[in-house]
Amino acid sequence: MNGNCYEMIIWWSEEDAAYVVEVPELPGCMAHGKTRPEAIRQAEAAIRLWIKTAKVDGLEIPQPRGRLVFA
Repeated sequence: MNGNCYEMIIWWSEEDAAYVVEVPELPGCMAHGKTRPEAIRQAEAAIRLWIKTAKVDGLEIPQPRGRLVFA
């Protein structure tokens, strides 16, 4: 399963002074970075880890809807 297929919502957080990325299809899957590209790379790594952990725990892995949303 390709982590690039999951929807990502990206926003700037003044509080954190960073871009925050949420992956709504994967509960609790979030990442951040000082730049948008860094935040997206971190989110892709978080998606891979989320999927790996779900497999180990025997949890269902949602199918990606296959679109990116930049907010």
